[in-house]
Amino acid sequence: MVKAKKHLGQHFLRDLDVAQRIVDGLSTSYKNVMEVGPGTGVLTQYLVKREDINLKLIELDIESVEYLKAHYFELENRIFFKDFLKLDLTELFQEPFSLIGNFPYNISGPLFFKVFEYRNQIPEVVGMLQKEVAERLASGPGTKKYGVLSVLLQAFYNIEYLFTVEAHVFDPPPKVQSGVIRLVRNEIDSLECDEKLFVKVVKAIFNQRRKAIRNSMKSLDFNMDAIKDHDFLTRRPEQMSVQDFITLTKMVQDNPNR
Repeated sequence: MVKAKKHLGQHFLRDLDVAQRIVDGLSTSYKNVMEVGPGTGVLTQYLVKREDINLKLIELDIESVEYLKAHYFELENRIFFKDFLKLDLTELFQEPFSLIGNFPYNISGPLFFKVFEYRNQIPEVVGMLQKEVAERLASGPGTKKYGVLSVLLQAFYNIEYLFTVEAHVFDPPPKVQSGVIRLVRNEIDSLECDEKLFVKVVKAIFNQRRKAIRNSMKSLDFNMDAIKDHDFLTRRPEQMSVQDFITLTKMVQDNPNR
């Protein structure tokens, strides 16, 4: 049996009903599916029964890779011993694909930044991660959990918190609860602003989330005098909608320092 490795953030799900519910959260809209961190295959066993999908697995633990190849011989050529965070995803799928997994807690932030990067190739994500992080991604303006990834992902995805998973159904049990979320790509192809600048503005503002935006904007290279009387500057980050951040980015873009 595969032993969970702390440095990989592994907590193996034992509750098969929860595993089935996670897989059931995946739509039938996309043929290609990538599972990240399959471990011992608790989700894989249900995914392989889906005749409508083309499944590929990404796993960083060689012991898990060997276990999966021994137990899912039909997937032998579709199990890849690779680091998802370092992978050029177009190597495995040239077409759009859904992403699913019991995502390791220690990579959830970088993983979803990668989803944002590949948003035009990943129309759907269903995954389990630390409950606090899952709630953060799904939180809207006016909440303390609303943050950088909330804004970036909600600009391009509709995000739904599906259900909570208790710690005792894992081996070993994590010290926190888990949450399952679903992201579905919205109709936005591109923003009405420079998207790299959008990311920079959102990060700069949330970097000082307890202060009014006026203070956070000082780190950005633009003519702030041009918008010095705008209402946005008196707000705090959590009071800004995704569209507000887009509008603010356009203001920065349209008023460079001379």
